[in-house]
Parts: sequence; structure tokens; C-alpha cells
Amino acid sequence: MYSQTVNKLINEFEKLPGIGHKSAVRLAFYVLESPLDVAQNMASTIIDAKNKVKFCSVCYNITENDPCDICSNKKRDDSVICVVENVKDVVAMEKTHEYKGLYHVLHGSISPMNNITAGDIKIKELLERLKDDKIKEVILATNPTIEGEATAMYISRLIKPLGITVTRIAHGIPVGGDLEYTDEITLIKALEGRREM
Repeated sequence: MYSQTVNKLINEFEKLPGIGHKSAVRLAFYVLESPLDVAQNMASTIIDAKNKVKFCSVCYNITENDPCDICSNKKRDDSVICVVENVKDVVAMEKTHEYKGLYHVLHGSISPMNNITAGDIKIKELLERLKDDKIKEVILATNPTIEGEATAMYISRLIKPLGITVTRIAHGIPVGGDLEYTDEITLIKALEGRREM
């Protein structure tokens, strides 16, 4: 139905996560119907980001400076490392304005079903960081999924013999949630994570 060039543009948009064919068609026609400078700005911004943004050599967060702003901030507590699955998790933690330590981004979780092993994510790099005597605690903040839990357990077993405190973020009922609509596993995690008032 469309010309070869338009089909190629649609196919490129379909490669983006969460973009199906209809959304790809809408995006392609948005670009085609926009003034040339809008398309040029979009293309140059993508290329600029690909050229400038890299992974921090310490924590593997994305950054334009190496080490990243968090790792190089002397006001951060360098005795605590929060381990997360991806870069978006760092952003979520930072939005709380409560956590003042450092991070380590794994870039995934162990998933035998998807052929992702411990060697495919940044666990070895985390263990290298733990050779620094400053580190007193590692907070495992992987997602509350089967893969996230398995990854947390695996990392915990590697770290405990080092004499470093290993903690896991609590999981449970969201604020504003109703007990009657909460699944059993979430309720179990909420009970396990209870604390004294």
C-alpha cells in the first residue's frame, strides 16, 4: 500500500519496544507530515544521544561524563550500593529523594527461560566493586518477579561470605491498595517485610 521508503520507515518504528504496526504507521506519518526541520532535529537528537551517552565505568548507569554524576558526588554515602536491574530503576529511586548511597545497574536479571545467565549481566563488575573496604551494605532492589528474586538470591549468596551486609527492599501492598484485591504472593511479601511501629 505504501511506497518502499514509507514501508522502510514504518518497519524501523516497529522495531521500537511497545510499538505495533498501527502505532508505527502513525509515527511514520507524523514524521512525513512534519516540516523538514522537525524531522532533522529528531534525527540529529537521536544521533547526538547515541554519540554522547555511554555507561558509567563504575556503576553502569547512563551518563555523558565518566564517572557519572552520582558516582562522582562526594556527598553520597559511598559505603552503600543499591543494586538495580536497569537505568530506569535508578531514576525511580532518585525520585524519592531518600536514598543517598551509590548504585550498581545490572542491565537485566538472570532468566534461564530467556537464556540470560549471571555472566550476561553486570554481577562480576559488582563483585569487583565490593573489593573496596568502604562498602558496608548492598541493597538488592531487583524487581519482585521470579527473575528478580532469583537474581537477588544469587547475588546475596555471593556477597554474604565477604562480610558485607546484604539487604532486600521490602515488597508489599501499594499505598491506597485494598487487601481484598491483593494477590497472595504480595500479601506474603508484605507480611515478611513488616516492621515495628
